[in-house]
Amino acid sequence: MMNKLSCIIADDEPIARKILREFIADIHFLQLLAEFENTQKLDQWLKENKADILFLDIEMPQKTGIQYLRQNEIKPLVILTTAYPEYALEGYDLDVLDYLLKPISFKRFLKAVLKAKEYLEMGRTEGMAPSFLFVRCEKKIEKIDFDDIRYIESAGNYVYIHLSEKKIMPYLTLKSIAEQLPATEFVRTHQSFLVALSKIDSIENNIIWVKDRQIPIGRNYRESLLQRIERYILKRNN
Repeated sequence: MMNKLSCIIADDEPIARKILREFIADIHFLQLLAEFENTQKLDQWLKENKADILFLDIEMPQKTGIQYLRQNEIKPLVILTTAYPEYALEGYDLDVLDYLLKPISFKRFLKAVLKAKEYLEMGRTEGMAPSFLFVRCEKKIEKIDFDDIRYIESAGNYVYIHLSEKKIMPYLTLKSIAEQLPATEFVRTHQSFLVALSKIDSIENNIIWVKDRQIPIGRNYRESLLQRIERYILKRNN
């Protein structure tokens, strides 16, 4: 039985914050820690505090929720809240857990937080061996050995785990999968790709080869990727 899930809200509209505050109060396993009217105050709070879930509005003054996600490493699971459906695809590309379109119904809100609860419970399960993870896909739960993963790809609303012999589409975000993998063995090479270091065959310019698949190296990821490879080589040689 896990403790209550801690939540924070970032939305510049007082009415929107009030609705979310009331929804949270009606769900027994949620606890609201703080709320903010802009991303600057949100960022300052997150530098010193932690939360399980962030309800993040997109259209805010100074810096939008999308801009904030692109520029910052977010630790909470992010559930976007917005009146603009055109942002849905961009939000999923940024590893958000869910996307709530205003006006938000309580039923839809509950569905999103139950998804968050399931993901967090899976990640906190005690005694889970560090060499594999379980993922839910279609109508079953699959066990995946870390050693069998070549790379993980985010494509629009979907995430694909590419294994040695097949690929599967789990009900997880790229971010939530990354948090369950050993950081020393996997590396983010692009906004949409997470690659097993041991499966990299070669690197040419801004392209990684994994078997016959070309995987791009994002401009913001190249330096950290090369540093990780150097550390990986040193680790294997010691």
